[in-house]
This record gives sequence, structure tokens and C-alpha cells, in this order.
Amino acid sequence: MHGAGVQLGGRYRLDERIGGGGMGEVWRGTDEVLGRTVAVKIMLPALLDEPGFAERFRAEARTMARLKHPGVVNVYDYSSDASAAFLVMEYVEGDPLSRTLGRVGRLTAARTMALIAQAADALEAAHAAGVVHRDVKPGNLMVRANGTLVLTDFGISRSEVAGITGTGTVLGTASYLSPEQAAGQVATAASDVYALGVVAYQCLAGRRPFEGENPLEIAMKHVREPPPDLPGDIPPAVRDIVMRALAKDPANRWPSSAALSAVARQAAATLGAGMPASSSLPSGPPPSVAGSPVAPVSPVPPVPSGPSGQQTYQQGQAHVPTQPVRYLSPASQPPPPSIATGRLGSDRPSPLAVTAVILFAIAIVVCAGLVGYVVRQLVDGNDLPDLFSMITYAQPIEGSMST
Repeated sequence: MHGAGVQLGGRYRLDERIGGGGMGEVWRGTDEVLGRTVAVKIMLPALLDEPGFAERFRAEARTMARLKHPGVVNVYDYSSDASAAFLVMEYVEGDPLSRTLGRVGRLTAARTMALIAQAADALEAAHAAGVVHRDVKPGNLMVRANGTLVLTDFGISRSEVAGITGTGTVLGTASYLSPEQAAGQVATAASDVYALGVVAYQCLAGRRPFEGENPLEIAMKHVREPPPDLPGDIPPAVRDIVMRALAKDPANRWPSSAALSAVARQAAATLGAGMPASSSLPSGPPPSVAGSPVAPVSPVPPVPSGPSGQQTYQQGQAHVPTQPVRYLSPASQPPPPSIATGRLGSDRPSPLAVTAVILFAIAIVVCAGLVGYVVRQLVDGNDLPDLFSMITYAQPIEGSMST
């Protein structure tokens, strides 16, 4: 029996039990050689007696160790002998989705689709490496505080289906079992898509689609019964995504985890759920979904640097230099150009404005001289009619010239 303080493999100290299930126990531990926190999954002793378990465990651990994806937990080490079998993995800071659902009951459609998209991305990476999880459930989906999701506890044993008629050791797994697995067939990538559909259903409805008194009863419902309707407040597009994932026939489900991820991500964006900044997006063009190809977004290809040393980017036929953009506060923005200056953005007056100012000054001087003359005539006692007589005499002259 394992407990806190026990050391495995001469270097991994068990600190706290953080989970358990039909396969074994999961402990938070310390790698005393590297001084880091790890998660240690210890297999049930009964599995060691299963023929071929040790070889299969070692092969799958090696495969998982080579799988590198931000949505897949890292595998550091494993050990398997006659006395114990354990797997050492990355310790993910966060809560399993099962704990969140136990606390809040249901999730919004937007958040559900965002989480399903991330989980499907991680599954696609595993499927591309030839690994089928076979145990997709909320307890194996760790959600960090920033909203990113990590898929943990990849299927180590292929004996779960054979054990559903046992003593309830795989009750949790039976609730997410695909119909083909329940019928005794080999699990495939389509089986993981079905299990993820069950997870999505539970997030939206607050309950699993099928319940029962024992694992066998639940498994038979997955084979024979259609899933109950989702609550009426679920958007039709989200309802269709989940129900297609829960199709009894694998051929009628989403053709791949990548296809499920694409439609779930699109639904999350439509519903206004922003994906986490650190979430992983699949590389390459999105897959074709439901016969309608999703148009990929064409990247802007870089072109060689120009003479100025600035890198340019080609978009259509235009070459746009990547000049930095500066944003000015209202206090630091330059004043708008004045119309009186004559030239936009210039502080120097135009020639037209200078001429107008000079003429105006001359007019003021002439008027001032005329006013001064009149005042002097009044002060000296001169008759002002002389001034008007000059004007009067000028009129006949003008008239005679006109005649």
C-alpha cells in the first residue's frame, strides 16, 4: 500500500494523493533528483497480472513521451516490474473539469465549445501519433487558471472494455464509453470523439446522457438508446455539434478530432467566447467539415528587405513597409493646420496674407492722416467749406470732360 513519504524508483517521493480510479491512484510527488513537482500515477496491482500488460504499458509510455503538444501532459518517466508499475508525468496546476462541474453544475455553451475545441486539438495530436486515449472524461481534462486545457492520463490499459462487467472498477469510464467499445470492439480515434461528445453533453446539461445502477447497464444504454434532448436554451448549432459527436455509428460522427475542433472553435467565437491567449491553434488549413471546406486564412508572405533595410510584406500587389505606429495622447497631438496660414502644416504666412496686412496698414495710415488734417483745420479756425468747394469745383470739370 502506498502512502505519503513513500519513495518510488529511488527518486520520486509521494506527497499527496490527488485522485484515483479504476486504473490506479494519482499522487502529487517530488522528483528528488531534479527538484521539481511531478504527478505520479500508480497502476493497480491487479493489472500487473494481466498478460502483456507490462510490454503494452512500456510501449505506450514511450509513445506518449515523444508526443509534444501544449494540450497534452508531458510524460517524464515510467517503471514496471513485478512489484509496481507507475508513470511520472507533468504536474498541471489547475482543477479537473469534473471538479468544476461538481461545483457549478453546468457551463455556458460558449465556454463548453471553447474547452471542447482545446481538448479536440490535443486528441488530434495524439491520433496523429497513433495513440488513442480511450479514457476521455472530465476527470482527465485539467483546466488551468488562465482557461487553457490539458488532456491527461492517456489510456495505458486496453482492458477497460473487458472489465465493464466486473465489480465496478471502471464505472467512471463506462459513463463515457463509445458504443463500439461497449460492444467489445477495439477503440479508435472515433471512440475518443464520442467520449468528448459525452463530455460536451455533460457540460451543457449538467448530467451525463446515460446513467444506471452498474457499468453494464450504462454501457448497454450507449449501444441501444439515443441520448436525451439537451436543454432548450442550448443554441441549435451547438446542439448539432454535440449530437453528431454522439452518433452510434462511428462513420456518422465528425470525421476527426480536428473537424470537431474546427466547428467547436467557430461556435465558441460566434457565441463570444474568447479562446485563451496561450491556447494552441492547429497548424495548416482547417479540415473540411460536413462537406463544406473551411477557407483557410492566407498568411502574408515576407519578401526580402528593401534598400532602406526595412522588411516589407506583400499583400496583393502592394509592398507596405513595416513602419512603427506611434499613438499620441490628446495633449501631445499636434494642432490641426490653420486655414489662415495658407499652407497645411506650415507655420509661415502665405504671400497673399502678407499683402492683405500691408494694404490694411496703409489704409489705416491714410485715414489717420485725413482725420489729422481735418482736426488741424478746425483748431486753426479755417473754414472747412474750402475743402468741400474743392470737391464741388471738380464735379463740373468732370462733367465738361464727359460732354
